Amino acid sequence: MSDIVQYQIQQLVDNGQTVQISLVEDVQTEPISQKQLMMDAINKKIDPELRDQIMPFLEAILQAQPTIAIKSYAQTAITITMPKRRFERMGSPQVGQRLEVNIRKI
Repeated sequence: MSDIVQYQIQQLVDNGQTVQISLVEDVQTEPISQKQLMMDAINKKIDPELRDQIMPFLEAILQAQPTIAIKSYAQTAITITMPKRRFERMGSPQVGQRLEVNIRKI
């Protein structure tokens, strides 16, 4: 079974003869407000009758909470060192560009 995942180049170190590429898994993030996170947690903890009474107050209090990006899981990081020639044959990808990595047990 193979797992092909896209990785984003986070850092490049060119040592002349070799190139070291630091990759981090290209995880999609979803913007969600802290207000929504808090409201969801409160909804799970209190009974419906009480919730109907206090939700308008909570929404007013939490109105100014910022929106943050939530990652659904921890990213995998990989560091690869390769001959500079091979790096150049790959098209010399730069920081921020994405690479596809195929990892499998053989």
